[in-house]
Amino acid sequence: MTDRTAVRTGLLTVDGATLHHEVRGEGPLLVMMPGGSADAGIYDAIAADLADRWTVATFDPRGYSRSALAGPVTDQSPATHADDIVRLIESLSPDGAPAALFGSSSSAVVALAALARHPGRLSRVVAHEPPVVALLPDPEAGRALFAAVREAFRRDGVAAAMTTMAAGLAPEEGEAAPGPERAAAGSEQSAAAEEPPTPEQTAERAATGEQAPTAEQAATFRRMHANLPVFLEHVLCPFSGYVPDLVALKASAAHLVVGVGRDSRALLPAVAAEGLARRVGAGVAEFPGGHIGLTEHPRAFAARLRDVLAAP
Repeated sequence: MTDRTAVRTGLLTVDGATLHHEVRGEGPLLVMMPGGSADAGIYDAIAADLADRWTVATFDPRGYSRSALAGPVTDQSPATHADDIVRLIESLSPDGAPAALFGSSSSAVVALAALARHPGRLSRVVAHEPPVVALLPDPEAGRALFAAVREAFRRDGVAAAMTTMAAGLAPEEGEAAPGPERAAAGSEQSAAAEEPPTPEQTAERAATGEQAPTAEQAATFRRMHANLPVFLEHVLCPFSGYVPDLVALKASAAHLVVGVGRDSRALLPAVAAEGLARRVGAGVAEFPGGHIGLTEHPRAFAARLRDVLAAP
């Protein structure tokens, strides 16, 4: 019997890049897109859980980890990444069968672009907390927050940027949306809140009890952490500033599920996500944990995603 969790790796040439991708399991195709600075390794546990029902494809986005660009890195576009996804689907589903698509955080923005641009290639799209500021009650405050994060990175480096982002995404009780002033102030309590964890945080979550991460896990964490400069300089603002095609998404709303974290519904990405669902008439599904619930509770997150994908 074939080991459904065995990983088959490959390289796919797309316009301007070569994508490293990994495939597990058999059945209908499910493509899982990493968000933030993550790569295919963020889904190792979840993909193994879902490989009994789906052919699960994960990958490193262009310019990250093992997916090299043909030229220098520049500001990234959700539309370009969406086209990468369709090329990957075409390579893995040559019979033309549509694929299911999951994205979280910045990759949820790509999921929206993919559904708007290529609806015929997608059977179901689950977009978990896309931080699209255009859908916030105060879009300018959202844009100012992410601009402040990028400026903190340019001025003081990755750690300062992540602290600024965590502070801005964690409003105090009773606040509807963050502002750039509090974001710039930062706080230790909110620094561990949302967006990609540090390698140390991820290792702690991945380990069981006091068990240390394996050498393979440690390498994965270092690889994803090394992507943070690209994310902060070239992905964060272009992706959060993306303006979805609401007309196209409304026409495909039957295929779209908007995910929100049980513990993050007051935060900017979830507020934007629920605003999207209202605007286009899409369903909303609550997932375990917060914005990074897939790393906080991978088994429970996978179980919930299984239910969402299998729902009629």
